[in-house]
Amino acid sequence: QVQLVESGGGLVQAGGSLRLSCAASGRTFSNYAMGWFRQAPGKEREFVSGISWNGARTYYADSVKGRFTISRDNAKNTMYLQMNSLKPEDTAVYFCAASTQMNAVVQVGSWGHGTQVTVSS
Repeated sequence: QVQLVESGGGLVQAGGSLRLSCAASGRTFSNYAMGWFRQAPGKEREFVSGISWNGARTYYADSVKGRFTISRDNAKNTMYLQMNSLKPEDTAVYFCAASTQMNAVVQVGSWGHGTQVTVSS
């Protein structure tokens, strides 16, 4: 089992930027793909972005493509989500997820507790 802790959320104006971090411990970080999901009030949790075990493959939801960038540093056991040009509809709790597979987040094995991102108009 891997433990995941998110940080970097907060309140930002529309058009601004935030960088989320996800620190992992408890299992070899570089053995699996990682991802970010989000859940807005009254809505289901949705996929935002994913990254393969070595960072060679990245995936994005259409709603964030071109604005968000996912990355990982296996030496630091940390994954990041750089969010630019934020919109009020990006407001949600953002969750870090560890996959059970190496190349994509097909099945989530572990979740973080989430970090709140609020974008004001």
